[in-house]
Amino acid sequence: MSRKKKTSTAEDILELVALLPWWGGVALALVSYLVLHALAAPDPIQAPQPGQMAGFAIRALWKGLANAGQYVVPLLCLFGAAASALRRRHRSQLASQVARSDAAGALDGMSWREFELLVGEAFRLQGYKVLELGGSGPDGGVDLVLMRGKEKFLVQCKQWKAFKVGVAVVRELYGAMAANGAAGGFVVTSGRFTEDAVAFANGRNVRLVDGPKLLGLLQQARSAQAATPRQEAATPRAAPPMDATPACPSCGAAMVRRTAKRGANVGAAFWGCASYPACKGVRSIA
Repeated sequence: MSRKKKTSTAEDILELVALLPWWGGVALALVSYLVLHALAAPDPIQAPQPGQMAGFAIRALWKGLANAGQYVVPLLCLFGAAASALRRRHRSQLASQVARSDAAGALDGMSWREFELLVGEAFRLQGYKVLELGGSGPDGGVDLVLMRGKEKFLVQCKQWKAFKVGVAVVRELYGAMAANGAAGGFVVTSGRFTEDAVAFANGRNVRLVDGPKLLGLLQQARSAQAATPRQEAATPRAAPPMDATPACPSCGAAMVRRTAKRGANVGAAFWGCASYPACKGVRSIA
């Protein structure tokens, strides 16, 4: 299934504005009105001179377009701002609903578009700035661009339930990372990855996030949000850091506190990936 093709310039403007935060659309509506209103202001009346008729006609045409555009363009921007606000609310509700579930099957009933929105919200809750691009269809192209500080990360979303995501998808993202100067990338699926895909990603800055790991990210972020207000009320000047429960450095899933049972550090506490033994990522506890 492919994304709906745009049939008019108005739809293109509406979709572009909807990618912005809602307040960005409102600001763009105000600016576009002021600019077009100034362009539509009538010129002093004067008779055109011989040889100036063509320039006079072109100027009159632009004035007419600006006169209509000063109302149409701001209205489209306001509609786009409303669409952005509705999408933001939908993403938040979707993330809350899935985070309350204990099974990866909660992802199976989603459309590819809902899955993409959910993944974007999961990364927002992890502190990333998210730009939703969307590929040429639900299974093609870079879907999200993440920003954290000056670093850029690319994301491909694969709502595949019937079969595993193969190495070709990971290679495609890795090539896009190199072409765009991205610091890293994520391939996120509601299903699983093949062994070849896991082997290719290993040692490269590409993280593979399957259904259970995505659920872990959402549950971790929601738990942190729920706990923060209560802790701030008790100690308002010593708010806990957002990464009190860190993400796995290997796969990005939530981590759990563990105790070493063997080796030189026996008895010492450390953070271990919740997906162990599938993922063996660890972090030290300061």
